[in-house]
Amino acid sequence: MDQYDPQADAFYDELFEASGTPRPSAAPLIDWMRKLSPQELEQHQKTAQIALFKLGVTFNVYSDNQGVERVFPFDIIPRIIAAQDWQWLAQGLQQRIRALNLFLADIYGEQHILKDGTVPREIVESAPGFLKPCVGLKPPQDIWCHITGTDLVRDRDGQWYVLEDNLRVPSGVSYVLENRRVMKSTFPNIFQTMAIQPVDDYPSHLLETLLNLAPPQLQTPTVVVLTPGIYNSAYYEHSFLAQQMGVELVEGRDLVVVDGYLQMRTTKGLRRIDVIYRRLDDEFLDPQAFRADSMLGVPGLMEVYREGRVALANAPGTGVADDKVVYAYVPEMIRYYLDEEPLLSNVPTYLCWRESDRAYVLDHLAELVVKAANEAGGYGMLVGIQSTAEERAEFAEKIKANPRNYIAQPTLCLSRVPTLIENSIEGRHVDLRPYILHRGEDIHVHPGGLTRVALKKGSLVVNSSQGGGSKDTWVLTT
Repeated sequence: MDQYDPQADAFYDELFEASGTPRPSAAPLIDWMRKLSPQELEQHQKTAQIALFKLGVTFNVYSDNQGVERVFPFDIIPRIIAAQDWQWLAQGLQQRIRALNLFLADIYGEQHILKDGTVPREIVESAPGFLKPCVGLKPPQDIWCHITGTDLVRDRDGQWYVLEDNLRVPSGVSYVLENRRVMKSTFPNIFQTMAIQPVDDYPSHLLETLLNLAPPQLQTPTVVVLTPGIYNSAYYEHSFLAQQMGVELVEGRDLVVVDGYLQMRTTKGLRRIDVIYRRLDDEFLDPQAFRADSMLGVPGLMEVYREGRVALANAPGTGVADDKVVYAYVPEMIRYYLDEEPLLSNVPTYLCWRESDRAYVLDHLAELVVKAANEAGGYGMLVGIQSTAEERAEFAEKIKANPRNYIAQPTLCLSRVPTLIENSIEGRHVDLRPYILHRGEDIHVHPGGLTRVALKKGSLVVNSSQGGGSKDTWVLTT
């Protein structure tokens, strides 16, 4: 650790203020790590990775020929967030979720924000995530986004920015819980000396959020987790969360609409379902309402939902808020619905559907990050400073052909955290995905979240499908 240079390339370092000088919040951790040799750290790293393998902490990749299922890479050096920083982040995330929920209720209802022109109607209605069958829906308690994973980054100056919102079926929280479990078993002593907020109560918070959606007269509502099946990239998480909450994990073929209610097939006959935590994309939920060729959903589900006889989390239609063009208008949503200034800033964003923005983007592709509006996992993206002339030419044609589908942002100097790389410690870029549970007046921001780390040297892409890994995130209580 003494050889680590936090000032290399002048990125913001999460653990060090200067070479040899840890940030106050990280000082106990650094003092403790200095007592370990690189070989001891490497052994702890291997022990942690083996533990995750035995726990079955995996994800699936479909885009290469190296095998589908992989263990999620994990780095033993945690990321630390000071208590004061976290308090401010939590307030900013709560504000953002309130505004996004009001936006969803509005665009599927009276559409005031569209009629007033604050958000252009054509932007919303051209978004693939805007679902006309959801117009007029009234989710329980008017809550649309029950579980959100909001991606945050920190720039060179240490300022936090919202990179994107994930309101459909945000994944990754199982890694948060398993990473912490492995860290506590690998380094039990440090958890006794540092005041680190626990994360293992997330399943109970999630279950409470889901039970809150059931009609109040039901004494023992039945909750299930709906998964697309074993071949989904996040199937491990689906089964993990169902097990942790003590509820059934089901597929569409396990469910049927009978007598106007959603029912689950069991060995003892049909059983009514009251709340679904769905990990299935909107378009596959109900072949009668969305994709007619879907074999994953339940025919008639949307009609039961519309009549208020079953609750869905998240509500169908929330994907419109994940659109990266709609993302650019969230600060205006906060001002419009809450009459407040945003606490958390968006990354400055160029919208290629605007002629002036498009001209700028095409002239500056070598220095911008270009993203497709509805891609995820690091796909559909051009990192200008790491691109070739051929790649830039290809993206220029894509932008010209479909300008609505692209945004561009400046290349942020993502903050770094010391990371164990082949017996040495080097800085690697990170982002952060906190998880937010919306229960009406109570919006719970779970402490920490998933810190994703770009394990490839110099890479700014942290996604697991692009070679990224994860770290444990320690939010301090004092």
